Amino acid sequence: MRQRISLVFGLVMCSTLSAQQRHTITHEDVFLSKRVSAPAISPDGRWVVFSVTEPSYTEGEQVSDLWLVPLDRSAEPRRLTNTKSGESGVDWSRDSRRIAFSARREADDVAQIYVLDLSAGGDAQRVTTISTGASNPLWRPDGKAILFSSMVYPGAATDSANRAAAAERRTRKYNARVYDASPIRLWDRWLDDRRPSLFVQVLEPPPGAQAKSLLAGTQLAAGAGFGGQLGNSGDDLSATWTPDGSGVVFAATTNRTAWAHADVVQALWLVPAGGGEPQRLTEGADYGSPEFSPDGKTLYAGMTPSNDKTFNNRRLVSWAWPLAGNRAPQTVAGGVNHSVGSFSIAPDGRAVLFLAEDAGHQRLFRASSAGGGEREIGTMTSGTFSAMQVATGATGKTVNVAGVWESATNPPEIVRIDPATGRWTTLTKFNADRAARIDWQPLREFWFTAKSGKRIHSFVALPPAFDSTRRYPLFVLIHGGAANMWTDNFGLRWNPHLLGAAGYVVLMSDYRGSTGYGEQFSQDIQFDPLEGPANDINEAADSAIARFRFIDAGKQVAGGASYGGHLTNWLAVTTTRYRALVSHAGLWDLETQWATSDFNYD
Repeated sequence: MRQRISLVFGLVMCSTLSAQQRHTITHEDVFLSKRVSAPAISPDGRWVVFSVTEPSYTEGEQVSDLWLVPLDRSAEPRRLTNTKSGESGVDWSRDSRRIAFSARREADDVAQIYVLDLSAGGDAQRVTTISTGASNPLWRPDGKAILFSSMVYPGAATDSANRAAAAERRTRKYNARVYDASPIRLWDRWLDDRRPSLFVQVLEPPPGAQAKSLLAGTQLAAGAGFGGQLGNSGDDLSATWTPDGSGVVFAATTNRTAWAHADVVQALWLVPAGGGEPQRLTEGADYGSPEFSPDGKTLYAGMTPSNDKTFNNRRLVSWAWPLAGNRAPQTVAGGVNHSVGSFSIAPDGRAVLFLAEDAGHQRLFRASSAGGGEREIGTMTSGTFSAMQVATGATGKTVNVAGVWESATNPPEIVRIDPATGRWTTLTKFNADRAARIDWQPLREFWFTAKSGKRIHSFVALPPAFDSTRRYPLFVLIHGGAANMWTDNFGLRWNPHLLGAAGYVVLMSDYRGSTGYGEQFSQDIQFDPLEGPANDINEAADSAIARFRFIDAGKQVAGGASYGGHLTNWLAVTTTRYRALVSHAGLWDLETQWATSDFNYD
């Protein structure tokens, strides 16, 4: 009996000491946490390659390298590369022996495509020498060529012409630019006159063969409104090889110059593998992320309707391949209930797995490839998935799923996901030790019904050293968008635990206009962009105060960024309930939005 009491006392002491040793979250805990990229799973389902970025406050000291881990957890992750610059865009060859990626090594002026033979070992070999840089490599199905993207100068049909254009710009004695159409910038960078293009690099002899441009000289690429999906790394054409390798399907717009007054929509195009004028495959809606079924008989893509709504959920659609005429696609998943994120087709082609935002989490769903229903795989109660990929097993029938999982108290890690139950198993633990030393608790969540009759979902983050008998001030944190959703994830910019480290309870509510609660809920902000959402936010604060006695109703503050800043400005002139308001990058004059917004018209 005495031994049992001693054991219990020892366990209590260890638990107490463990709690005392934890510290309040700091900016270092957030910013210096290691960051994993989207996993690339080998076609045979045995291996996962991903990059790990180790941030630094000192410029030039950040490290980013590729890592490899077996999907069956038979070994610990190991580093594949060890260079000053990072790698991106990993793609596996069909035989699961080689990977291709984009990197800027010591001897490179710009990023090039490298190939690393994992079966033979040795160093990665550079396979491109293009002056404008190479990214997003994709192996041709036969493994004898690689498709990649590059940003090229207008009218430059050859690499030597691109070199000359770049040299001319470097020697200019001015750096002013003239813009005659929108867009002119994206976030923190000004856009220039370069446009995306696709190239094929043959890997077979003759050695040193130059990459072939697929879009040079085409009417499509010469159009003023031509472009891909704008992102921080340039224009993404979201390309994929046709099943036989004879062509490339990609997504591009022709009305980029309509940015300021109309929806900019992407269409799907087909270009021969040897180059030539692309054939337009779709009309009307906004299409992207083309992908073929394993048997090559079906083409899938994401599709967002283009209409008079401020927001539409993304659908997953399909066509029998090759396309016949202008046949309308079949809707497979998404629409009224969910907006389809990343997706993959099961090895047997009968089902599609996809991620979708849903009530504060990004969940894993399954839908029949014939359409007619979708269901969550398992039941996610905490955290969120991202960057999901599917591959076959050695038999060609097993479904292997890899992805990233994270929560507000668990920085992102690579995981293996059970396709039958949705349960995940961690393959990496890069941030586990740091996370274990932080004094924090998982997010709490609740629902309430607003006066409008809408059901509103909220998260609550508790402060460090939380004591339910104490009273804490409330920080109402408002997300931007408005087409956005608070997620149970490890935020780098708006981390609720870091914002509450000074002793605040942080409330995050998804007001009307938020995503993840059905298409209609997202559209309800139309013609009511301020008053309705602000009422939801204020009522959410009232509901939290009524539910949690540890919130001090006399000490409330609120704030947000972008659209959250816009709503904060509205609160400043419509209520006196908040002692302080923090508005970051929030609009205050609607007449100036048209000329200053980073995004196309709403």
